[in-house]
Amino acid sequence: MTATPPVQPTPSPAPRVGGLVLAAGAGSRMGHRPKCLLQIDGVSLLERQLQALSLAGVTPIAVVLGHHAERILEDGALARWAAQPVRNPQPDDGHVSSLRVGLRALPPGLDAVVVALADQPLIDVHAVQALLKAFAQRPAGTELLQPSVQGLPGNPVVFSGAVMVQILAGDDHMGVRPWQRVHPAAVYHWETPHGHYRLDVDNEEDRLAVEQLTGQSLRWPDDLERSTRPSP
Repeated sequence: MTATPPVQPTPSPAPRVGGLVLAAGAGSRMGHRPKCLLQIDGVSLLERQLQALSLAGVTPIAVVLGHHAERILEDGALARWAAQPVRNPQPDDGHVSSLRVGLRALPPGLDAVVVALADQPLIDVHAVQALLKAFAQRPAGTELLQPSVQGLPGNPVVFSGAVMVQILAGDDHMGVRPWQRVHPAAVYHWETPHGHYRLDVDNEEDRLAVEQLTGQSLRWPDDLERSTRPSP
């Protein structure tokens, strides 16, 4: 009699994790230039973010554009990483507006969404992988993870598909922070010693701080560097 081979368990499908990068700002504190196009070693901050998300298995990725949309598209990073551009017609309405526009562009049925800022210079694939691992191991009953460095909130954030549905079902003011206020017990403040989750580039002081921390220069592309110089 031939022995029946043991039944192998069917592996669980990998979770579907989508990504959203917010890049609609005017850059008013940086000479009205797109901060996401600052470069480290010739690679823009936006491209570094798209690379980190993509290599961590996040797909699809949408990038919300507003101010400077044409210049950002001209850079080519979205095309190189197959990211979907999404226009926010009212970018001055702020992050909540861009978040909602971007979430509506993502497909339904995602298990989770990573929401990232386009101007965080030190987020890499390892940082995204650590976030996703922490989210997968989050305490029962929590649906949104925010990294916390010495008690201070960081980015990117990760939340479940259910949170995405709830945000979009809310009014125009419902975003990540309002959702957290309504559902405080469902928020996992993931404490981490890694300060790169807190670091973004909002102004010239931030740019110099990154250079001091990393020893690497943040430089504008030639056309944006020239745009701030006085005419001869």
